Amino acid sequence: MKLYNLKDHHEEVNFAYAIKLGLGKKQGLFFPKKLPKFNSQELQELTQMDFINRSANILSHFISDEISLQNLKIQVKNAFSFTPPILHMVEKNIACLELFHGPTLAFKDFGARFMANMLSYWNDQDDSMTILTATSGDTGAAVAHAFYCMNNIRVVILFPKGKISRLQEKLFCTLGKNIHTIAIDGSFDDCQSLVKQAFNDKKLRKKIGLNSANSINISRLLAQICYYFEAFALIPHHQQENIVISVPCGNFGNLTAGLLAKAIGLPIKSFIAATNSNDTIPRYLKNGIWAPYKTMSTISNAMDISQPNNWPRVEELFSKQKWNLKSLGYGSVSDQETIHTLKKLHHIGYISEPHAAIAYQLLKKQLSPQDFGLFLGTAHPTKFQNTIEKILNIKLKLPKSLEKRANLPNFSHHMKPNFLKLKNFLLQL
Repeated sequence: MKLYNLKDHHEEVNFAYAIKLGLGKKQGLFFPKKLPKFNSQELQELTQMDFINRSANILSHFISDEISLQNLKIQVKNAFSFTPPILHMVEKNIACLELFHGPTLAFKDFGARFMANMLSYWNDQDDSMTILTATSGDTGAAVAHAFYCMNNIRVVILFPKGKISRLQEKLFCTLGKNIHTIAIDGSFDDCQSLVKQAFNDKKLRKKIGLNSANSINISRLLAQICYYFEAFALIPHHQQENIVISVPCGNFGNLTAGLLAKAIGLPIKSFIAATNSNDTIPRYLKNGIWAPYKTMSTISNAMDISQPNNWPRVEELFSKQKWNLKSLGYGSVSDQETIHTLKKLHHIGYISEPHAAIAYQLLKKQLSPQDFGLFLGTAHPTKFQNTIEKILNIKLKLPKSLEKRANLPNFSHHMKPNFLKLKNFLLQL
């Protein structure tokens, strides 16, 4: 599989190298030079497979020249060794695709664990690597658990201090060993800026074997394509013609994966890019002006991102496919509207959390009567226990994976958003 750098098209790498490198020159994102395409017969064959075999077959069409299907199936089985996505009907023509039944109760488990398994498969055991990543909530836990106790791999996770939920923090700040977490005084964008500065430092990058497990890493995106095909297989056949998918968006990796699924043959009618009050993309799609505001803290904290890193991939895909960007649905939802939607969902019998509620709210507004609507459930409601219990006036029971970490000591460091301090920290590991 050949990938090119969006900021320097002359830089081309294969999939294995792209995983290890993370970003290309000038901090450019890697993008597939050529996309596979499934015809209707191949799509029908895929839908009849189970999740593991289907996922391995889809991924093999991207990277079959670098790994055999047999070996890829082993890696996929190891990565996706948890409950597959669940389709939960919420209304007659609206369902939630629940992606939060993995070890850290978030959709990020799919991408992070696939990346970890593929890195382990290709990485020379004598090579030392440092994974540096920023999280606005769920990425941190997924990456930490995916790489926990892996030989020769150190993980450093930056997160905005006081701006993720207590239980989100407990999931990845209580591990220790090769997992190092740093609470940064600032926003997610400040954390991501530090990551970018680290990648710009060529000497540092080489000395510590720097890599990133954010959705900027192409392996994360390819893994996420798989659950869109699973969703299609789960939807009743008579409702597969007019599917509209609403995606809660932060760094826009999840939406990028969905659009890639459509590009390679999944017959999705349209997508909705759903954001909270950090609405850079909805405003850009409306008026064509790129004008990020200062990031605001909301109750949907994983979406508190004003400068989404994956947006260049979205624009590149629309350009390559000759799609009109105006065909992409969009919208933003305030905290007040989110609270109202959470109550509305609870009233009709579904307990959700803020991110999925935003996707549902915009889907409900934009869905035509003949369409089948799907909104993505990206995190388990209990990860936002205090918020949900207060809004809905209910008591949530914690899943075992959260319960056993809820009272463990926090091993996090604390730092101002200062690159020199971060650099010294990385060099001393």
